Amino acid sequence: MSLFLLIASTHFLALLSPGPDFFLIARSTLAHGRPVATGVCAGVALANGIYISLALTGFAQMSPSSSLFLVLQSAGGLYLLYLGVKFLQAARQPALQRISATGASPGGWWHHALLGLLSGLLNPKNALFYASLASVLASSHASTGMHVLLGLWMFSVVLIWDLFITVLIGHPHWQQGIQKYLPRIEQFCGLLLCLIAAAALFNVIQHLPGR
Repeated sequence: MSLFLLIASTHFLALLSPGPDFFLIARSTLAHGRPVATGVCAGVALANGIYISLALTGFAQMSPSSSLFLVLQSAGGLYLLYLGVKFLQAARQPALQRISATGASPGGWWHHALLGLLSGLLNPKNALFYASLASVLASSHASTGMHVLLGLWMFSVVLIWDLFITVLIGHPHWQQGIQKYLPRIEQFCGLLLCLIAAAALFNVIQHLPGR
């Protein structure tokens, strides 16, 4: 039980720190509304579920300098850069175009679910966390029942927490106050995503063979 509490609490604390997934969920909620943003939540939760399954089976063991992690971080950095640029472009849209886009989100629920899935899978923070989790579980010799319990718990917490973010940010009281600042928020999130992407790509360059 102490192992469950340790991993569950560490996992939840990691969720509390804002990252690419959080910015994508927040922006989708503000720009397109809660129904569409739940697609992002489902995609992010599915991506975490995949990582959780890999970690619990011992397959996801890798170090920050391993070839697999560097490839994943490269893809993640490029994807986060793409998202950051898209956020910055959206922030420059005229007000009338922004209102129409808010009413009819391009691609709908499934499109945003795919965005969430890619964000979760290509998020270097997720890859490193679950790789570390795999190492902890491998050294603890936890039972299969404990693995299943941890997996279900972590997947549920990710989904519930992300949906809670959409409820909080998508509340009408918040929406009315935040909508006029949406371009600034998109600019801020876009710049942060570009910075995170640059840091990820810089780390890849630093760990390339021969450096």
